[in-house]
Amino acid sequence: MRVFALSDIHIDFPENSGWLESLSVLDYRDDILILAGDISDSLARLRWCFDTLVRRFRRVLYVPGNHDLWVIREGGTDSFGKFRLVCELAQACGVSTGPEQLGNMSIVPLLSWYDYSFGPPGEQILATWMDFQACVWPAGFGMADVTAYFLKLNETTVTGYSGAVITFSHFLPRIDLMPRFIPPAHRLVYPVLGTSRLDQQIRRIGACIHVYGHSHVNRKVDIDGITYINNALGYPHEQRIATRQLMCIYQDGVPGAPC
Repeated sequence: MRVFALSDIHIDFPENSGWLESLSVLDYRDDILILAGDISDSLARLRWCFDTLVRRFRRVLYVPGNHDLWVIREGGTDSFGKFRLVCELAQACGVSTGPEQLGNMSIVPLLSWYDYSFGPPGEQILATWMDFQACVWPAGFGMADVTAYFLKLNETTVTGYSGAVITFSHFLPRIDLMPRFIPPAHRLVYPVLGTSRLDQQIRRIGACIHVYGHSHVNRKVDIDGITYINNALGYPHEQRIATRQLMCIYQDGVPGAPC
């Protein structure tokens, strides 16, 4: 059994949905896929994605991303309501949104948002970041409140696990996961990348691997005993920083073993 990681597949782009559909229906039947958010804000496309992947993998585990909680396309609810709809749809399609014990390994999804613990947002990001127009939260809810809401939901899963533990989230748990080569002009998005409070939960769980998404900057780095991995499909024009392949992160009880 192998465990693969993937995030930010953005299937609204035909190139990305075509890539997803091209995955073998035979090669991964005994394998696990961690899908770390950002599929589409369309429920119909989410269903298509889930159906496509469950036909290819033994098990698909998923956590929603920020794009998945946008409500401008379909409306009818706020983003907390959209979160519940997305999770219900995933479960109806046979996709797991909760912890899974698979042999000697546990895989634990962790919800989060951003709370500006990576820095204060500037005027440019406040004016241009699409979440601020496409997500709708209850009156009086700031980003720190949204983050606290999702982190509290994690508390039921922040318990002791036996064997190897892999956690995954859409958002970044620490800002030093961003590489030094990122130009200063592009760092304006850092405040909306995640929350440092998430890393505290990851370490309480005792993870050996944490998979994340959102940044579209693919990376594998070891920090204080945890291997952090981002394997984003990304937007079609981002081939320099993202990749268009599955990444095997665990096989037969060995993290990082050749797959």
